[in-house]
Amino acid sequence: MSVETTDAHLRVAERPRFAPRGSLTAGAVQWGVLIATIFLVFAPLLPIIYQSFLDKPLYNEAAQLTAANYTNLVRDAELGGVLFNTFIFATITTVLAQAFGAIFAILIGRTNMPGRGFFNSFMLVPLVVSTMVLAFGWSLTYGPSGFATLFLKDILGFAPWNVNTLIGMSVVSATTQMPLSFLYCMAAVVMIDPALEDAARSCGAKPLRIFIRVTVPLMFPSLVFGTVLNFTSSLDALSIPIIFGEAQGIRLFMSFLYMKGLGPMVEPDYGLIATASLLLLGLVALLVYVQTRILRNERRYTTIGGKASHTRSFDLGRLRWPAFMLVAGYVVFFILLPIGILVLRAFTSFLSPLVPFWKVMTLQNFAAIFDSATFVRPIINTINISFFGGIVATLFVALIAIVSHRSDFRFANQLKYIAMVPRAIPGLIAGIGVFYAVVFFPPLGALSGTIFLMIFAYSAQAIPKAYGAIAPSLLQIGPDLDRAARVMGSDWWGATRGIILPLLLPGLLASFSLLFISFFKEYAIAMFLVTPGTEVIGTRLFQSWMQGEMGQVAALASVQIVLTVFFVGMLRLATRLGKRASVMAR
Repeated sequence: MSVETTDAHLRVAERPRFAPRGSLTAGAVQWGVLIATIFLVFAPLLPIIYQSFLDKPLYNEAAQLTAANYTNLVRDAELGGVLFNTFIFATITTVLAQAFGAIFAILIGRTNMPGRGFFNSFMLVPLVVSTMVLAFGWSLTYGPSGFATLFLKDILGFAPWNVNTLIGMSVVSATTQMPLSFLYCMAAVVMIDPALEDAARSCGAKPLRIFIRVTVPLMFPSLVFGTVLNFTSSLDALSIPIIFGEAQGIRLFMSFLYMKGLGPMVEPDYGLIATASLLLLGLVALLVYVQTRILRNERRYTTIGGKASHTRSFDLGRLRWPAFMLVAGYVVFFILLPIGILVLRAFTSFLSPLVPFWKVMTLQNFAAIFDSATFVRPIINTINISFFGGIVATLFVALIAIVSHRSDFRFANQLKYIAMVPRAIPGLIAGIGVFYAVVFFPPLGALSGTIFLMIFAYSAQAIPKAYGAIAPSLLQIGPDLDRAARVMGSDWWGATRGIILPLLLPGLLASFSLLFISFFKEYAIAMFLVTPGTEVIGTRLFQSWMQGEMGQVAALASVQIVLTVFFVGMLRLATRLGKRASVMAR
């Protein structure tokens, strides 16, 4: 027998076979997961494609096939300016977010700058707080009538900034997206083998040169991931362009879609909306593909091998305190001050640097919220969607991961790739797709007007996010446990229920925590789906802002912040308990 044949037999023998292919239970579960995933992923996409070729709305029985929507989109007089503004906005946002994220990751992760642990936590605040809430905080602080703007205008005689410009909007957006770059870069800098930097140091290289020639190139994969993610997230931005740009006539792609679909029009142009959505969807998919191609040679960036190493911090010397002031200034003026002014506005009848805030303190804004069903209902709906939707989505994605990685299902690999498709679908487009799908797929009509349609839309969009949280934990569970259960007479489904899922508890809790926070601050998906009685906090905030009710906006945003902090604390406690339970189960 040849060596190649022997190796082939060994590989087949080592492949875990957790259930015979003829097992009815295993087959039913695996096929059910595949079909449900295909429906969740493609139900929002197919109606958009179909609508782009119709001359009338999807629900109109007189609609006929046409290609006019594509020609109308190309001839739209507004499209050129919208695409230019969007490109400039996304580029500036990405550059600033990447620069801040990389610099802060290096200072906090690889230097002896004071207060590193303290700043590490505050850098992640924008990940927890809704982008819309941060945008409101920036508007109240640095807007034309913002507290800080009026304060400096009274001293200097002029406003030193203007956030209602394309550059100003980009700075606000970069602040909300910087934590993503920071997390990616932080994960990279703490794993770099110090021997490489020591080699450069032994050749006489200065710390700055080492950073530029050694540290930063080794961060390249993280920088690429962060760049693509930030650029695509910028294309998906809705609240910032509408809050800061719409009044000034600065329209970006998402605000263009929103105004065409929900703006002050006699009849929304659904064909144009669908066609424009496909344009953005294709661009995002192309960016994800480019990212994959750039990083196809992963071994170029491998810095950790079998030899143990210990990461050492760079001594900044006299630059320690200037670096501290840089990071502290960013945290205070870009994160904490906007949130603080927003919360302060919630407790005042109005806010101006010309009037001491303690003289206008009031609880009327909170009373208006808690005495009105139009505000209480969105809070309850948001909690229900986040809790129950997070549970349902986590358990379903856990089955996707288990079928993909721990079964002999013939379409296991295909299932894994299908689950990643929503990664390229922006939130507003996902909402538009589900809006169309209610008509395109009649069974979904039963969910219309209920929060279950929101759960369906949120869950479909969150599959890649939950998969990324569960799959690493699943891969840490050895296949010998499955084989042992099989020897004892259990089938694949029995081993999954009795062994895999209990051991996977920490990953499930991590996924639930991630989805709960994501669902809690989501608003873009709900824009096209919300109906009377199904409002969520994000849509209620948006409507109140459009009506000029800034006191109630600030109060509701403050409630969202408090609830988010509370639930994050509870989820962290649950995750710790889950890890202990998993250890005991092992």
